[in-house]
Formats: sequence, C-alpha cells, structure tokens
Amino acid sequence: GELGVEEQGGEEGDRLAMLEASMNWLPDSIEPERPQKPLFDNPGIFDKLDQDTLFFIFYFQTGTLQQYLAARELKRQGWRFHKKYLTWFQRHEEPVETGHQGERGTYVYFDYETGWCQRIKSDFTFDYFFLEDEVPAS
Repeated sequence: GELGVEEQGGEEGDRLAMLEASMNWLPDSIEPERPQKPLFDNPGIFDKLDQDTLFFIFYFQTGTLQQYLAARELKRQGWRFHKKYLTWFQRHEEPVETGHQGERGTYVYFDYETGWCQRIKSDFTFDYFFLEDEVPAS
C-alpha cells in the first residue's frame, strides 16, 4: 500500500507531519503587500510640477485622480487635448483662421509617442469636434 505519515513513524514521520501541518499557515500569496497609495495625493502640488511631470502623470497614471489633476493643470496652462490624436496642443501664435468648426494656425504639441518632447506643427487645423471639454481648467 501507500506509505502514509502514520506508517513512516520515527523522526522522518514527525518531520513530515510538521511540514504538512505548517502548510495550513501559508499565506494565500507570497507577494508582499505594497501600499496602493497614489504618488501625488495633494491637488495643491500640481501647479508646482513641471510640464514634463504633468505629461508623465497624464499618460502613465491613466484612470486616476492624478491623471485628472494633471489634465486640469495642463488646461490651466493653455494646453488643449485633441481626442483624435490623443495628444496635447497649445497655440504657438494666434490662429490664422478661426471659425465655428475649428481654427487653423501654428501649434506646439506634445509628442508622447516618438520623442517625449514638444514639437511645432505649422498650418494645423484644430477641429473643435476633437477638443476635449469635460475637464474644467480650474
């Protein structure tokens, strides 16, 4: 038959019994619990952060209060989010054309995909249909 703990007896059987008993006390996960406290909890610090940090929080803390606060601060600084291109634009100069549907001119935009930097886009038409307007600037 199969050897059970009771059949082994002796020191080895005792060790096996203790090992089996200790299995009852193992935690469900061996991963240490880390606090899930967000990096920036205080809304008051967002106006002190540089733009690079605000962009980082916006693109890497998605779905959090911090993303919202970063977006709000970027808007306060004159940046506007383009929902089609999923990036931030800011007027580089006054628009050449302005209408009900949008405006055309030279803009600075944040290149988060290829350079993580600000670039200039000339003769760009910003269609107001793609303007994010849910996050208030203040």
